[in-house]
Amino acid sequence: MSSANIFTLALTVTFVSVIPHSSAFWLFNVVFPPNATQPLFRSNDTPPLIIVPGNLGNRMEAKIDKPTLVHWMCYKKTQDWFPLWIDLNMFMPIGVDCWIDNIKLVYNSSTRRSTNSPGVEVRVPGFGETHSIEFLDTHRLAGYFHTMVQHLVNMGYARNETVRGAPYDWRLAPNENEEYLSKLKGLVEEMYGQYQRPVFLLGHSMGCHYVLYFLNQQPQAWKDKFIKGFISLGAPWGGAIKTLRVMASGENDGIPMISNQKIREEQRRVTSNPWMLPFVDVWPKDHVFISTPNASYTNQDYQQFFSDLDFEDGWNMWKDTKNLTSALQPPGVEVWCMYGVGLPTPVSYFYDDKYPDSDPVEYVYDDGDNTVDSLSMSQCKRWIGQQEEPVHVTEFRGMPHLDMVFHHRVLALMQQILEGNPDAPEEIDCRNDNVQKSSHRDS
Repeated sequence: MSSANIFTLALTVTFVSVIPHSSAFWLFNVVFPPNATQPLFRSNDTPPLIIVPGNLGNRMEAKIDKPTLVHWMCYKKTQDWFPLWIDLNMFMPIGVDCWIDNIKLVYNSSTRRSTNSPGVEVRVPGFGETHSIEFLDTHRLAGYFHTMVQHLVNMGYARNETVRGAPYDWRLAPNENEEYLSKLKGLVEEMYGQYQRPVFLLGHSMGCHYVLYFLNQQPQAWKDKFIKGFISLGAPWGGAIKTLRVMASGENDGIPMISNQKIREEQRRVTSNPWMLPFVDVWPKDHVFISTPNASYTNQDYQQFFSDLDFEDGWNMWKDTKNLTSALQPPGVEVWCMYGVGLPTPVSYFYDDKYPDSDPVEYVYDDGDNTVDSLSMSQCKRWIGQQEEPVHVTEFRGMPHLDMVFHHRVLALMQQILEGNPDAPEEIDCRNDNVQKSSHRDS
């Protein structure tokens, strides 16, 4: 094992050992993704499949030649591309400042467009391949879609052939990602032409909104010819309340080396975050998402919310993106909408007088998957009867948000659908299931 791998493993073990269990559960599953089921048979009749990941769900790389530095220890210029996400240096005390300065976007309120920081080039590696979504780091420690892809391979799929990934710059909302949407359409048509079969699209979390936006832009005749169906996993169809906390005080997702307020600097520069604010037409107008000693914020108060944060760009970003998918126009293809329920999920955050430079002191919980509430995820039910194509909805009781991409019950239902059986139960109880974890990884 190389010294770099030893350092990476040591850093990973440190994360898991110091993070409180309730915060680290998602991280443990990412760092040690469960194995796929062993192959039972091989099939040569697999319908082509494209996977669209969620927010933070694929690698990104950068090359820099910066005019200025935030710290003298940061690199000013690199000859080659290097990992930007996930970059292990970001977890070091000074490294996080360098990382934020490299990954943050610069929003122009006049042009309503975002650009990279001065002197920074960013690219998304592996479009049309799966490696960028299977593991988020080059050391293959931070697993995301690896278990699912390996399960598909065990079914008879072939990586980068019949199952392909569609990674993207998840910092951007789709109104600024036109090139990606064009490439996605080209990938669908390429796979259709190669295999002479319509293509399944599978999305997770925010990736489902990208798929919906993409499908809403296509003529129905195109969808009828090229798309077999859309499998959505854990989609925040009505927006995500957590995004308000992210914009207000930051959210480090349980990584103790980075404070919430530090990571907030990067999170406020990401235009896909305002896009995911709770949709106005889904939530009651009097539901308080954020409460402070001086104000309470509902979905009617977004302008005041951003004004009180002295963050006018956030208000402009929201205006730019609020109509992209908030109408929840039916996708016009057969849909399998799956999401977790039965877990306490924050729907209101209460702060003390240190707001916004402190964490919430109290929470109000409702039903959900511990990240997104059930009201939001269940909005796909409205498509039943709104489109001619069938809409199947399955709730997985006791299923956390991230587990949707590797839990054996989800994989079993996905396999059933891909093998030609479209029927799906309304509920699957996962409360007594244990996802098996092992240090062994399939190749």
